[in-house]
This record gives sequence, C-alpha cells and structure tokens, in this order.
Amino acid sequence: MELGLLKFLLVAFFILSISFLGIILNRSNIIITFISIEMMLLSINFIFVIYSRFLDDILGQLYSLLFLTIGAAESAIGLGILIAFYRIRKNIFIYSSVLRH
Repeated sequence: MELGLLKFLLVAFFILSISFLGIILNRSNIIITFISIEMMLLSINFIFVIYSRFLDDILGQLYSLLFLTIGAAESAIGLGILIAFYRIRKNIFIYSSVLRH
C-alpha cells in the first residue's frame, strides 16, 4: 500500500504548524525558539524531499541537503551566540535580559 502525496504533506504541515506555535506561544526561552526555527527548516526540507520523490527528480533532494547544511551552520552560530549571551547575562531568558537595561 502506497501512501499518497496528501498524507506526507499533512505531516509536513503538522510539523510546520507545531513550530509556528512554538515560536508564538513561547517567547521567553531562546532554546525553544531555536528548536522551533529548526523544525520549520525540517518541515520545508521534508516538503522538498516529498515533491522530489513524487516528481521523480533528484533536484529537490539536493536542495534539501543544501538547506540542511545551511541549517547546521545556523545552529552552530546560534549556539555560539547563546553561550556568549549566557556568559554575559547568566541566564537565557529573553524577557529578563530586556528588562534589565
């Protein structure tokens, strides 16, 4: 039994909506915000792979690999910024650092 295109796209849309909710509902923790952004990137990559498979074209998979590489670099830079932020402020909550000025 082969799963249809719609079922895969619903999974990708579900991951994308969870990541949007993670950003909208949790604005105080930077780590959860970074995880939500990475989930957005994951769902977009999943859509590229889905369409690449169903259109029988390798280009979507290559784009997905490129975007995963860019996402890994983004995560490394974000983690470095987060560590520097923690060393200066001694916490990682957004609201406490904004109100501190």
